[in-house]
Amino acid sequence: MYNVKTWEHVFKLDPNKEISDQDLEKLCDSGTDAIIVGGTDDVTLDGVLDLLARVRRYTVPVVLEISNLDSITPGFDFYFVPMVLNSNNKEWVMDLQHQAIREYGDIMDWEELFVEGYCILNEDAKAFRHAECNLPDHEDVIAYARMAEHMFKLPIFYMEYSGTYGDEALVEDVKQVLDETRLFYGGGITSPDEAKQMKAHADCIIVGNVIYDNIKSALKTVKAVKDNN
Repeated sequence: MYNVKTWEHVFKLDPNKEISDQDLEKLCDSGTDAIIVGGTDDVTLDGVLDLLARVRRYTVPVVLEISNLDSITPGFDFYFVPMVLNSNNKEWVMDLQHQAIREYGDIMDWEELFVEGYCILNEDAKAFRHAECNLPDHEDVIAYARMAEHMFKLPIFYMEYSGTYGDEALVEDVKQVLDETRLFYGGGITSPDEAKQMKAHADCIIVGNVIYDNIKSALKTVKAVKDNN
């Protein structure tokens, strides 16, 4: 059985973006710990099912990060449920999650479900606007991290910079206040050096956009993280 608590590097694929079979094979055989399927815009059931079927040819675990109820489907190893802690709209913190459990609670395998305490930190990102977020300052982020661990007992606190490289000092400070909750970092990693730098602070890094811009550089981030242990 796969152990999410040991993951250090994950590739994130957007069902609304094209990736060739050749590049997908390279990602799945790269040594990454998992593939997350998720996105913000136009995430459809057809797109999710297509990626699921293609990734299932390989042994790497595959995760659905739920962005809407219409794209939920069986067949994934795990399901990540974002709880956007810095959203101004309760819908993104609790209401969508409640709807999902109301609809699928009877058939859920709770061992496969992980709630992510999301903190979206790039105000220019689509996800930031989509989830109606406010931009937290340094102390706000520290407080969200502590809430995630001590109040909500969440397994994951996810610092999402969504397309831009984040604040290493802040990531380091957040890590210092987390013990049981794992720190995931995502956003703007385009090179092995950036992957290594962020992995020095975060428990697990998420590599996404560079897959579609520079597949060779994306693949090199795996070795950078694994060799840095």
